[in-house]
Amino acid sequence: MAAQRTSAPSAAAPALPTLGGKKSSYRERVADALRAALVAGELRPGEVYSAPMLATRFGVSATPVREAMLDLAKEGLVDTVPNKGFRVTAVSERQLDEYTHIRALIEIPTVVELTRTADAVSLEALRPAAREIVQAAVAGDLIAYVEADTRFHLGLLALGGNAHLVEVVGDLRKRSRLYGLTALVESGRLLASAEEHLELLDALIARDDSKVREVMVRHIGHVRGLWAAH
Repeated sequence: MAAQRTSAPSAAAPALPTLGGKKSSYRERVADALRAALVAGELRPGEVYSAPMLATRFGVSATPVREAMLDLAKEGLVDTVPNKGFRVTAVSERQLDEYTHIRALIEIPTVVELTRTADAVSLEALRPAAREIVQAAVAGDLIAYVEADTRFHLGLLALGGNAHLVEVVGDLRKRSRLYGLTALVESGRLLASAEEHLELLDALIARDDSKVREVMVRHIGHVRGLWAAH
């Protein structure tokens, strides 16, 4: 199996995060955690995972895991394997390049525009999520990293007021794969990438649109650079 989380699952159901600022059902929160594991490369393409195996790994019961995996199957992220479990679907390098290209086209101008439209209070409200990303990088917890990263970026885009745009980017992020995160943790370089979120917030609050653009170009570039290596 791919990278293992540094923190062992607890016997009791964990306080799974809520993404995108919404109040989710427990099943949805389990699905969010599974998507994060898939994006981080902890669930590898071609591998078959049973609901009981994943339930043990995440410290939850098998029923919400099974239900959540069925949701992921509907999204095309996994395939059901009768009497065995779920197989993670493969994503080609070309698909990943296309997803990243679309994200750059959408996210960079949208975030730059926030230097003119977003108020400082709303931007500061995202700082706790940015700090969570840094903390997850320090701890080497890839699932927590992806979860906090998703919450930060979708929350940032939501300040633009276009809910459909946020939904599109959210879907592209679900389909991404960041296999290089494990190597970055081992080399100690993930922290530098994590701190870019704080750098971005500071530039937005300073209304420095050229700096915001530079950070966003660099940051999204990691998706097919630093964060992508198999």
